[in-house]
Amino acid sequence: MFEEAETGNEMKMPAKETMDADWWRGAVIYQIYPRSFKDTNGDGIGDLNGVTEKMDYIASLGVDAIWLSPFFTSPMADFGYDISDYEDVDPMFGTLADFDRMLAAAHERGLKVIIDLVISHTSDRHPWFEESRSSKDNAKADWFVWADAKPDGTPPTNWLSIFGGSAWEWDSRRCQYYMHNFLASQPDLNFHNRQVQDAVLSAAKFWLERGVDGFRLDTVNFYFHDQLLRDNPPLDTSEMPSTVDPTNPYGYQDHLYDKTRPENLVFLERLRSLLDRYPGTTSVGEIGADGQAVELTASYTEEGRRIHMAYSFDLLTPQHSAGYVRRILEEMNEGIGSGWASWALSNHDVKRVASRWGEGLDLTKFAPLETALCASLRGTPCLYQGEELGLPQADVPFEKLQDPYGIRFWPEYKGRDGCRTPMPWVRDNANAGFSEAEPWLPVAPQHLAQAVSEQESDGTSPLNRNRAFYAWRQNHRPLKKGDMTFLDSDGETLVFTRTYKGETVLCAFNLGTSPATVSLPGLELENLKAPGFTGRIEGTAISLEGLDAVFARVKS
Repeated sequence: MFEEAETGNEMKMPAKETMDADWWRGAVIYQIYPRSFKDTNGDGIGDLNGVTEKMDYIASLGVDAIWLSPFFTSPMADFGYDISDYEDVDPMFGTLADFDRMLAAAHERGLKVIIDLVISHTSDRHPWFEESRSSKDNAKADWFVWADAKPDGTPPTNWLSIFGGSAWEWDSRRCQYYMHNFLASQPDLNFHNRQVQDAVLSAAKFWLERGVDGFRLDTVNFYFHDQLLRDNPPLDTSEMPSTVDPTNPYGYQDHLYDKTRPENLVFLERLRSLLDRYPGTTSVGEIGADGQAVELTASYTEEGRRIHMAYSFDLLTPQHSAGYVRRILEEMNEGIGSGWASWALSNHDVKRVASRWGEGLDLTKFAPLETALCASLRGTPCLYQGEELGLPQADVPFEKLQDPYGIRFWPEYKGRDGCRTPMPWVRDNANAGFSEAEPWLPVAPQHLAQAVSEQESDGTSPLNRNRAFYAWRQNHRPLKKGDMTFLDSDGETLVFTRTYKGETVLCAFNLGTSPATVSLPGLELENLKAPGFTGRIEGTAISLEGLDAVFARVKS
């Protein structure tokens, strides 16, 4: 079990003389969804050995770290986000020895490894829950969120599951309801119980001792619930933020009592204390709190106190005008205080940005532009597998769907499978070089022309333009750690500066398809000639073609 205080006999990991403890600030994180990355054992499902096999490819991208979605032992009701053993690898992904080899391969290439820590809930097949549901007086009876029914037998509160329906499931063994924010097979842990906190911190320590460089914290603001079990009030539908899915009734509540509770801050301080015992480790939290992203990012990532960085869904929406992006960034920069944000335009839960923002556009131009934009914002950028190729969302037919979320809300919402289809490695292969067997999700036919094999030899491909940009970015520190200030510009242009230790880099993007000119009186600029972009500096003005950018050193 996790021990809070160090004893005289406990070995503390030594700090490395050359270690940059703040390496994570502005580092490019490459998210890998292992099920869909590379299959090496012929079962149609990607595995850890597949990640190891492709480590040279990952390193060639110029990223700094990888984030692995869950690979722990699980019945896979939610594809690994329902964990039944926090300290082992599910056989479909390999073994602990396979993980160790993968970790070593990454470290040999200078890559950090961040793993998903899913601790707001477990699988209903986790031994903790099996014991908890067995009676009302067992040793783990209070490890999950249990409550009696109302006198009429209905659930104790009006709380809803993100995956549809009530957040309460009746259990005939205990004759009580248990809480689940997601699937009924994902019961929520009771973080008000100190033993639960100790247990999940012990699991984190297991992986830190193994050498991981940090954690991505799934649903980091969902850990605590209101002990008084108060109903959530309704949310005025006219005030629904852009991140809310209108097809899901979950968005009709103001989630005051089922998540984002103040007690969470104290637990995050305990987690940070553990991480600080392993120099150079980091944490990035997923904040699911519509309308509170700035406030929570500021409090959750307050420097030195809680987690290192956090991301919200504010740039994972259909909204993508220059005005919208500027508003989101300015609000975050003005309100974050000493904290640090992380930004993603795609991940395993949302429609790919090439389709969400780039529909109808030339993806050979759009894809390198959006990745460069994300990597130029103040914060730490995340690149989702396939985003470097400019992959659009796949259309998975209903009969092939695997995602319970999509199956529940079909056809208005098709779920998350369309962004989780197999990585296309080779064009002239039935399964795109992903597997020798039929993949767990079908390969998207439209992805074959964008396979790695097709883009490798084309110097102007999204893949090679992204590689060149990330390599160029490594030499410009303001783009990693600098402050950010927007300059006024018209139309679909975004212009801002990043300043770090007296060095200022100006970044200008044209998100539209028509040429644009931006006047910048009083600035003396030197074109830094970022690879792949053709924007020109003409005196005190910048000229941009459609879907183009320019980066310049500000000399005065």
